[in-house]
Amino acid sequence: MAKTQAHSQWSSRMGFVLAATGSAVGLGNIWKFPYMVGQSGGAAFVLVYLACIALIGVPILVSEWMIGRRGQKNPINTMAQVARQNGHSANWAVVGAVGVLAAFLILSFYSVIGGWALAYMRDAASGAFSGLDKAAIGSAFEGFLAQPGELLTWHSIFMLLTVVVVALGVSAGLERGTKLMMPALGLILIVLVGYAMTTGSFGEGLAYLFNPDWSKLDGKVLLAALGHAFFTLSLGMGIMLAYGSYLGEDVDLLRAARTVVIMDTTFALCAGMAIFPIVFANGLDPAAGPGLVFVTLPIAFGSMSGGLVIGALFFLLLTFAALTSSISLLEPVVELLEERTPLNRVGATVVAGGTIWALGIAALLSFNVWSEVKLFGMNVFDLLDYATSKFMLPLAGLGAIVFAAWKLDQQGVKAELGLGKFGFSLWTLLSRYVAPVGVLFVFWSNL
Repeated sequence: MAKTQAHSQWSSRMGFVLAATGSAVGLGNIWKFPYMVGQSGGAAFVLVYLACIALIGVPILVSEWMIGRRGQKNPINTMAQVARQNGHSANWAVVGAVGVLAAFLILSFYSVIGGWALAYMRDAASGAFSGLDKAAIGSAFEGFLAQPGELLTWHSIFMLLTVVVVALGVSAGLERGTKLMMPALGLILIVLVGYAMTTGSFGEGLAYLFNPDWSKLDGKVLLAALGHAFFTLSLGMGIMLAYGSYLGEDVDLLRAARTVVIMDTTFALCAGMAIFPIVFANGLDPAAGPGLVFVTLPIAFGSMSGGLVIGALFFLLLTFAALTSSISLLEPVVELLEERTPLNRVGATVVAGGTIWALGIAALLSFNVWSEVKLFGMNVFDLLDYATSKFMLPLAGLGAIVFAAWKLDQQGVKAELGLGKFGFSLWTLLSRYVAPVGVLFVFWSNL
């Protein structure tokens, strides 16, 4: 039986902005974005990416916050209620349902990777990488993935940390957690960038990241920029609908979105400024892709002076980035259970976290015991990733922007966003046409 209670609220605008930024700053910012920039034209890619953020990411982000603030409930109930208030079918609740389910599924395998970061922080601090070459570290990583007990331990620790933070509630848990972790992330990044300046390859790293190479810009790069702009802001996962439901009327949504985008991009670029000078100084491959974090960088940490400290700091950075995203992924699921079942905050968090943890076991077993188990030609881990990123997130994001642009009273939207005539005309163009077409383009390309 659902219960009636006062809905939680952020205690401050800054707490909300840090929580939203924490959700955006995740594992992808630390390893994926930097090598995408380096491989795809440097500053040219950054400019295209920022254009995609402005034209597509921000309208969807603001729309999800706006819908969530109007509904003041979990994503499913919010979509149904706001739809009814505007004279439309409550079936729009399916948009919220897809988002919550996506967050549930993503966290199950995201927690497994978060566990890898924890394990590698231990290994870096203990000197486990010292003197190892690429073959040895690659073999060690493969051996790590082949041990279900080891993976389960770290997956369990990571999920437990996530559950503890979320169980404390919006203000004492999500807000306080990100107020601690986001400054810590920034401080660690500053230290790592400072170290990168001493490697003798800082200029080479900056050139790799920021020298514009317009010849590399093609349709594939545009699609990559478009896709990353959508996914980096945690859109289509029910997260921003949930975060919006804790917002008061005093928060300027467009200003908050601008701050989140600037902070998210700054963290991602600083990660590249820390990583690539270390890579170049040690003669390693900057285009190593996903293997950059768990194979390429440990080679450098194992051979360079101060590698124990720098390596441990880097994987602490990676762990914090994963945690700030994982608590946001758990939140919409917990909010749903808390509002639609007799469970209190702690009970809802334990049930949601425990169920996600159990599904994560299936994901980690796909690297070893269940490696031969295939569904649609993919193991469990890859299937969860594919189903969410290629289908569920674009569909939920598309539903949110279409609903906000076409189903809400637009004069009310204009007043809520504080837009003048020109600003509202631009908002209408972006929200009704540019952003939906961009998401459809991503979805169609994925197919």
